[in-house]
Formats: sequence, structure tokens, C-alpha cells
Amino acid sequence: MKNRSLLKLASAVTVMTLGGVGYAAHRRSRNPYYEGPASDHFDGTRFFSPGQPQDKDVAALARWQFGGGREAWPSRFPSPFPADAPPERSDALRVVHIGHASLLIQVAGRNILIDPVYANRASPVGFAGPRRANPPGIAFAALPPIDAVLITHNHYDHLDGPTLARLWAEHEPAFVAPLGNDAILRSYDATMRVEARDWGDTVDLGGGLTVHLTPAYHWSARGVNDRRMALWCAFVLTTPQGVLYHVGDTGYGDGAIFRDVRARFGPPRLATLPIGAYEPRWFMQAQHMNPEEAVRALGEVGAAQALGHHWGTFRLTNEGIERPVAALAEALDAQGLPAERFLALRPGQVWTG
Repeated sequence: MKNRSLLKLASAVTVMTLGGVGYAAHRRSRNPYYEGPASDHFDGTRFFSPGQPQDKDVAALARWQFGGGREAWPSRFPSPFPADAPPERSDALRVVHIGHASLLIQVAGRNILIDPVYANRASPVGFAGPRRANPPGIAFAALPPIDAVLITHNHYDHLDGPTLARLWAEHEPAFVAPLGNDAILRSYDATMRVEARDWGDTVDLGGGLTVHLTPAYHWSARGVNDRRMALWCAFVLTTPQGVLYHVGDTGYGDGAIFRDVRARFGPPRLATLPIGAYEPRWFMQAQHMNPEEAVRALGEVGAAQALGHHWGTFRLTNEGIERPVAALAEALDAQGLPAERFLALRPGQVWTG
């Protein structure tokens, strides 16, 4: 009975936080977030990545949760970089890692947050789920005026509702998110201005900046009965300072999504790619790249510079806290690439280009 209760709690928190599993036997129910015509990645109720595996069953989740193999994490993993105090505006390209998958991009005089998470836990509940191992790399009060917030998908380690509501109250930015996520954001503040778009769509941010939504191999959930009812995406930013490509979460798949970005926009000036939350591979491969695959993705998209995120803040999977950095170094060396071509960011770390 105790094990069944633990599995139930672990299942709920894992599904809602990470997106590592979706129950294959989920109930077919009305989509509470989005109504629209069927497409090549929407069946009328749920979104999907064409040609990619989507859901695993409860037995697979149990095999992972109780199968062992988890490396120990420290309770605290402080960054060697002090918390950043960004300038109010920057015409040059400036990127700061807030932690996990949260970034501040300053470019062409505009300030853009991506997946800002300031919560102490990446979880739907305050008493369980992954806890921060380090504080945010920019204090909330130190944020510059925020013009836009980009949300890649709705898992709790990427969509922190209370933080987004606070940003709206204090900065009134434009929110850009994939289809269905507008309903989720407005559940935290009905007055939020949200531009919800499909893959292939664009939003003009002004000042010569345009955000383009592109596919990712991932999925979504906020609860146990809403799997894949809101879309997920990656973002391409076309700016006066060049093309920026950001991926929140994705599997590598066949690499086509990265080649397509290069074909459409040219080799980006900068790619920010996830390098963590990837073990065990039999469970995570369809949704999360490992560092070796992230280096392959860099080659496919052809970016001049890559920055690695999605590691070292929230313990989501089995690998040790510093394992992604070691694996990234090995992958770069195997490809004959210099270490500085693909940096694993720490909270508070600033990259300028």
C-alpha cells in the first residue's frame, strides 16, 4: 500500500513537472485549453509530434521510478557567478542564465524572458517535487523592464504561473506561447495579454524583432488528465543582431527539426539548447536530448555559438548534477570542437556576443 501511494505521488509530480511520461491509457476527454481544426500535429483533442513516440505506460513509469540508478545530488549547488544586475537596456546581444531553462535575452534595446521560473519547487505542489539547488541568477527585483515573455510549453519547470502573474502585474509584457497555453496563463490572471500561436506562426515584437514558433519533439501536461492538450514549441528570434534559436525541451529524433531551422533562417548566431534531464535513455530519449545529441543538434543547425541550459538547478532525472557538463566536454572533444563553442551555463552567467 505504501509503495502504491508513493508511486501515485511520484507519477503525478513526474507527469506534471517533467513530461517524461504520458499514460498510454489516458482518458479521451474534451480539451479544456484549445478548440480548433485537426492538423498534421493536432487530432482534434491532443497535439502530437508527427512520426515521434508520445506516451509511455504506467509500467514504464514504475520501472523508472523504482528501478534504481539515480546518482546523488547535493542539496545545494551554488553558482560560481554572482547574481547578475542587468542594464536597463542593451543594443548589443546579452544573454543571462537565470537557472534551469530560464533566460533573459537583451537585444536591440528589448528585454525578453524565456520560461522564467522563480518558484522554489518545479512542481504543482509546495511540499513535493524538485527543489531548487541554487537561487535565480537574477533576483526578481533586479529584472530590467520586461517587454516580452516567451513560454515554450506548460510543464512546471518551464511555466511558473505565479511568477508570470507577477511579471504581468509589474511589467505588463507581451506573452507569446504555443496554442492552448493562453488559457493556462490567463487562469493566473485573466487580464494577461497572450499571443497564442501554432508552429510556423510569427509574432512581431517591434524594434525589428520577430519571434517564430518552430516544432520540438516533446509534449505537455499540467495535470494527470490533460496530456498533450496544449502545444509545445521552440523559438527562433530574428533580430538586428542576428538569428537566435532557443529550444526549451526536445528529443533529437532524426535531427530534421534542426536542419529545417537552418534551411529556413540560415545558421543562427546563437543556439540555446538543453543538455540535462536525459537519464535513463530508454525512458527519456524521445523527449530530452543528452549532451552528445545536443552537440549533434548544434552541427545540424549550424549555429556559431551554443549555450547549454536545463541542468544543475532542479533534479528531474537520474544523472548526477555535474554529469551533463562532463558529457558535453566529451561530446565536443569527439567532434573536434573547442569547448568555448558550446558553454554549459550556470545561474548568473552572462554571455555577450
